[in-house]
Amino acid sequence: MNAPTHLLSGQPKDVNGPVFREPWEAQAFAMTISLHERGLFTWSEWAQALSQHIALAQAQGDPDLGDTYYHHWLAALESLVTTKQLSTDAELKRYQQAWDHAADRTPHGRPIELRELDFKS
Repeated sequence: MNAPTHLLSGQPKDVNGPVFREPWEAQAFAMTISLHERGLFTWSEWAQALSQHIALAQAQGDPDLGDTYYHHWLAALESLVTTKQLSTDAELKRYQQAWDHAADRTPHGRPIELRELDFKS
């Protein structure tokens, strides 16, 4: 990973590296690193976007206990992706709804697979 370690100082971690409570957190982390490594944004742009989202959440009453960190991470990633015109809010919403639909139809414990039918609601 090319991201400077000190820029990830707020991220939950243990001696082995980043700690994720849920699979989606690891996926959001991996997407961010991948987009950065592809040159779609600089690490300082990413750090600024994440800082802004955390500051906004704190101003709105988030007690910053660490349990919402990846919610801020995902919001920052979505905003950076739309700002850079890599996607649109509408497209992100469409995929979010499709994944929700796929999760609803998937039995517990089975992998969630996104299918064309998930985009039809």
